[in-house]
Amino acid sequence: MSAPERFSINQMTVKQLSLPDLVEACGELGVSRVGLWREPVAEYGPEATAKLVRGAGLSVSTLCRGGFLTAADTAGRTRALEDNRAAIDEAVALGTDTLVLVCGGLPEGSRDGEALAAARGRIGEALAELVPYAAERGVRLAIEPLHPMFASDRCVVSTLDQALELAAPFPAETVGVTVDTYHLWWDDRVADDIARAGAEGRIHTFQLADWITPLPAGVLTGRGQIGDGCVDMRWFRERVDAAGYTGPIEVELFNDDLWARDGREVLAETVERFRAAI
Repeated sequence: MSAPERFSINQMTVKQLSLPDLVEACGELGVSRVGLWREPVAEYGPEATAKLVRGAGLSVSTLCRGGFLTAADTAGRTRALEDNRAAIDEAVALGTDTLVLVCGGLPEGSRDGEALAAARGRIGEALAELVPYAAERGVRLAIEPLHPMFASDRCVVSTLDQALELAAPFPAETVGVTVDTYHLWWDDRVADDIARAGAEGRIHTFQLADWITPLPAGVLTGRGQIGDGCVDMRWFRERVDAAGYTGPIEVELFNDDLWARDGREVLAETVERFRAAI
């Protein structure tokens, strides 16, 4: 039985699989879409990755990740812009039109208050620099709000509303948002924000992960397998669908226990969990 048509497996969910092994496992399970990450793509080689994926008939739903645009110093901002332009070019080479942005945390030494607003302002300024480059190449920038526990070090954009405000000055076909269940399930405004994002044509990707507690040390690898936590995946899917999104639904899990298992087994389990929940 093939995987559901909209299902996409994010590479990080089964990072223990090499790219060739991931592609082979997708073929065995009838998975037609993958979300790729820049680091393993760079290790395998962008051109080799593109050839491998295309040869297997797979499409790339997203590339992760660009962003980290909150540096306060000129050199840091220049490096970030150069890296994001490179990420846009990599997206083109891989055949995806969606680059996910994790926008960055507070610069070292910053404190709450005005620092958060200033960091978000620098994201907006960086987007203004990147949008023409992305638009010329047909790549969409999908701002991903992260759970507030990541605001200090990874992303000062914590809600879908904040992401939409950053996207608002730019064309919807170039700047939109990522709806990720793990990061947004707690927000009692999320239904309205999903509807707004859909009305504006700004839902560029939809990702799933469950919320499980207790969170592990380091927090980052606490994204649970679908069905293991408290997130109502069908609730999210119904609202994202109602907002007009018809694209891939990507499962992106960071989980040490899953990574310790056989990757093909994890992929097969993820397909079945997706089928049951979505």
